[in-house]
Amino acid sequence: MDDEDLKARAIALYDRFTHGAQDRRAFMADMTRLAGGAAAAQVLVATIAADPAAAAIVAEDDKRLTARMVHWPGANGHQLFGYMAIPKKHAKKPPAVLVVHENRGLQPYTRDVARRLAVAGFVGVALDFLSPQGGTPADEDKARAMIAALDIPAATADGVATIDWLAAHELLSGKVGVVGFCWGGAMADRLAVAAGPALKAAVAFYGPPPPPADAAKVKAAMLLHYAGSDDRVNAGAAPWVQALQAAHVDVRRFDYPGTQHAFHNDTSAARYDEAAATLAWDRTITFLREKLT
Repeated sequence: MDDEDLKARAIALYDRFTHGAQDRRAFMADMTRLAGGAAAAQVLVATIAADPAAAAIVAEDDKRLTARMVHWPGANGHQLFGYMAIPKKHAKKPPAVLVVHENRGLQPYTRDVARRLAVAGFVGVALDFLSPQGGTPADEDKARAMIAALDIPAATADGVATIDWLAAHELLSGKVGVVGFCWGGAMADRLAVAAGPALKAAVAFYGPPPPPADAAKVKAAMLLHYAGSDDRVNAGAAPWVQALQAAHVDVRRFDYPGTQHAFHNDTSAARYDEAAATLAWDRTITFLREKLT
């Protein structure tokens, strides 16, 4: 087995672990057999898993923006909170983009994405969808379990409440977009279905799609990014895109050959693809500027 084959198999095991019901002990046993030893398995996992200490693309203290945690009302009377990044130089009333995290909750990478949006001229707001449960815990396995246990209709309603809050905010333009990754990509699609005309643009990175029948409810323009080596997600991509087209939604699909699920996440060394991530992000910013400014 060559190194590329080993990496691909290891990523497949990790994807099954992080998106299924397997516990860490069973996952590490599988990875140890694949890698040929416990030490080699630990090294392999470290290259695949996200590293919260990895350097950010846009630093927290970047002089081009201000960023802080903020609170706002959710769908059922509870308080939501998240990370807001505001460009220091912006239009009189800038548009806002909701950032939806992966299935590990609100992580440094997600906050970095909000800052990347800010330096592009948007107000980036990364909602912690675990707000009603007290917020994202430090333990990623616990965070994944909490995300898996979420009531999806309730979480979707909180996302819609956030979009409505941003659309009505007196200091913003009223135009709102959403960008989501993995679990957040699926949520971006759900929000496009549920938010109605308040949501102007939705960008989903490798997000498992909703039922195609839901496409008729979408009012937002859609930009969909898919990894080339991501059969789990891609199996539903074509029916979703075809249904959006049939519903006369402005939908644009891009596939990135040879890339893995989570290729945009630069904190995961084995899965990050700099060229594909850069191209997808450039397309995202161009799309959001077209639809929100």
